[in-house]
Amino acid sequence: MALPPRVHFTLLEAAARWDCSLADIAGWASVGRFDIVTAIPPVTRGRQIVAGYVVVSVTDIMQMFRRCGSGPTKSTLRRVRLGDQDDWIMIADPAERIEVTLVDLLIMADEVRRFEADCDLLRRPASHIGSTARYDWEGMYITLMVRIHDQGLPATQAEWLGEVQEWFVANGDGGEVPDERTIRRRLTPIWKALRGSC
Repeated sequence: MALPPRVHFTLLEAAARWDCSLADIAGWASVGRFDIVTAIPPVTRGRQIVAGYVVVSVTDIMQMFRRCGSGPTKSTLRRVRLGDQDDWIMIADPAERIEVTLVDLLIMADEVRRFEADCDLLRRPASHIGSTARYDWEGMYITLMVRIHDQGLPATQAEWLGEVQEWFVANGDGGEVPDERTIRRRLTPIWKALRGSC
């Protein structure tokens, strides 16, 4: 029996899937291309109890998505919206405000697929017909996951970058390695999210 389709993607997974930055994702969400959601425990608003998946106001937490990487890794939500409603629910009680990190922010899988269809992203791999991708990013990501699971994060991002460069030297064709800027662009969102969740 096959597993059912995925329910949601983290923003980091979407950024890797679409080969874009978190700032791009936040920008698209801020103009209504899709919703960014998070799951919350029950909070009260008058007589209403709000819980489960709620839409996040991306513009309220836009500082988390600075392209320069200097933004905070977590923020506090002061309003949320149920997916099937237009009105925002204000969270006035400071005790009930919800703190989120980058890894808490999600895009529902149906929205991911719709966005990919709207932007014709599903046809992207056709450009590689008859050839292979230049670098094995998938293999590198798998190696990173195993490394983090077994040993945790390196002490510094520079050390992590060096490990990734060494991996490409050992596993690439002819020792060709992606440039440092390209590797850093892919690692930085993951590094920030993982350090922020520690």
